[in-house]
Amino acid sequence: MNKIDEKNEDYQIKNVNNTFTEKESWGDRVADAVARFGGSWSFIISFCIVLFIWMALNVVHLFGVRFDPYPFILLNLFLSCVAALQAPIIMMSQNRQAARDHLDAENDYHTNIVAERRLKRVEKKLEQQSRKIDNLLELLEKQVTHNPKNKE
Repeated sequence: MNKIDEKNEDYQIKNVNNTFTEKESWGDRVADAVARFGGSWSFIISFCIVLFIWMALNVVHLFGVRFDPYPFILLNLFLSCVAALQAPIIMMSQNRQAARDHLDAENDYHTNIVAERRLKRVEKKLEQQSRKIDNLLELLEKQVTHNPKNKE
């Protein structure tokens, strides 16, 4: 057996979700929540509504409000800030997901190696049993053909 085989023999299958949940910090949970919301239709729709209301208030002068006139410089600043903050937070969440996927893949690999070995052992036992059954059938046929009672 080589080192890889020995490692797989002793490998304990892990629940990756439990491993990651135990190590999650408050920042990790926030990053995941931001990524989950930022990549949803709820975010897109609510963001479009906010943009529409912002522009409508400043173009139509509803209720006498005009805090960001037409080129919407304040809106551009706001959008830039949202993008500047949201992008790294989403990347943190993606990095954590990549690490989780790596652990999942390693876990699956070891599980498959152990399962393959077990299947080979079962296959070997089945072949042995098949040979034994064939030998027993041969013995039975010899007994049946050599038995004087069966010749009559």
